[in-house]
Amino acid sequence: MFGYIRPLKAELLVREYEQYRGIYCTLCRSMGRAYGRISRLTLSYDATFLVMVIAGLSEECPHFSSGRCVVNPMKKCLYSSGNGKAFEYAGALSILLTDAKLQDDQADGKLFAKIRAGFLRLLGSRSKKKAAKAYPSLAKLVETYVQAQRAVENQPGASLDASADPTARLLADAFRMLSPDDEKKALILEELGYFLGRWIYLIDAADDLSDDLKKGNFNPFIGYLSLQNIPLEGEAKRKAEETCNGVLNSTAARILPAFHLLEWNHFGPILENIVEKGLPEMQREILFLHTKEKKNV
Repeated sequence: MFGYIRPLKAELLVREYEQYRGIYCTLCRSMGRAYGRISRLTLSYDATFLVMVIAGLSEECPHFSSGRCVVNPMKKCLYSSGNGKAFEYAGALSILLTDAKLQDDQADGKLFAKIRAGFLRLLGSRSKKKAAKAYPSLAKLVETYVQAQRAVENQPGASLDASADPTARLLADAFRMLSPDDEKKALILEELGYFLGRWIYLIDAADDLSDDLKKGNFNPFIGYLSLQNIPLEGEAKRKAEETCNGVLNSTAARILPAFHLLEWNHFGPILENIVEKGLPEMQREILFLHTKEKKNV
């Protein structure tokens, strides 16, 4: 996944942040057990959020206990018990999406990027096969997403909406699968997943805008902002940032109604922090502070 969905740490209680880290560490351990150690390289904030959504809607009460870090045995971590399928589901989606991103780099990147992507795909091939076998419906979703995204990006002048739709549809369907027996909840989750996926695609495009302009890569904001022959600096850069922020704000605003329609049994304050404070803070960092810190923990 992309790694943009994270909490605003300063606004979390100490207990809440420890629980968040506990879910992250449990996901790391679960992925290693289910899909192999190399799968932990795909671990992200986004997958952690997905686990917390599943666990938050569950009636099963999560419990935490202390244990040794699976990566650094000298370090103690907090681990969550229960909801094992939630961790496996989120881990599988993270693995499959990482492979899809590498597949895209292998197809469209320059020589070094192609070689790097090919090597990493080979390294993670066993994990990908395990994830696809465990969740064939997810694997099919990701395959459909890859084809749809490639088709859109090969269209001259593809619109912002058309470009973001495959990622949005992917997460809409992935979230809908979380409630197979409750149609009302499934529709709300589908709405939440759609606009979250759209926001992820757009924030990634905004983050990469300058680099894509220099390299001549596809980016839907280039056409949307009419930047083809305009250097992204000075007043043009400021206007581009403000426009991107406005588009992202309108998308993030559609996430909130669906989020608040769901009944959260656990982790409600943490999840609320992420969607109401973490997403705007990520926009601020990327668009106005221009921070490029590592997206994954």
